[in-house]
Amino acid sequence: MRPLLRLLLVFAGCTFALYLLSTQLPRAPTRGSAEDAEGRSLWFPSDLAELRELSEILRDYRREHQAYVFLLFCSAYLYKQCFAIPGSSFLNVLAGALFGPWLGLLLCCVLTSVGATCCYLLSSMFGKQLVVSYFPDKVALLQKKVEENRNSLFFFLLFLRLFPMTPNWFLNLSAPILNIPIGQFFFSVLIEAPLPPFS
Repeated sequence: MRPLLRLLLVFAGCTFALYLLSTQLPRAPTRGSAEDAEGRSLWFPSDLAELRELSEILRDYRREHQAYVFLLFCSAYLYKQCFAIPGSSFLNVLAGALFGPWLGLLLCCVLTSVGATCCYLLSSMFGKQLVVSYFPDKVALLQKKVEENRNSLFFFLLFLRLFPMTPNWFLNLSAPILNIPIGQFFFSVLIEAPLPPFS
């Protein structure tokens, strides 16, 4: 029970920090959407209309506070990846709108890798027992497959991400249980991040 409580405390702390970051926006001296954003909290988009609205607000706001928008975007992306929260595809599109296609792609690749690695570390510290108790069959099947492919583990990890037999969030959570080295894990996510899965 203690690991679950610690995980909940980490989640609550990160949620509070992201909330403060999204609600305590620095003052924008120019008029327009950036000024309208003052005093409001930003949100995770859940559809294309919300994504368009958020993109317009952040693009205007970025003219005066580029570093803050960068920090806010990176924090939100890592938050979603660390805690295996779905919806990063909207943030990928937002990255392209805010930072351009090439910088947005590079940024999303790095943030996906770092966030998935943080998820790996959180699972390693707090979630091993939870993952095994809630998903014993999936862990056993994945453990068998990993052991069968231990000699070419890096390529097997790439294969699992490109042709997922299990969701990526579950692979992130179960990787420390399967004794996947963190270096191989990180670089397999980094290489796979820009490639769309075929499922």
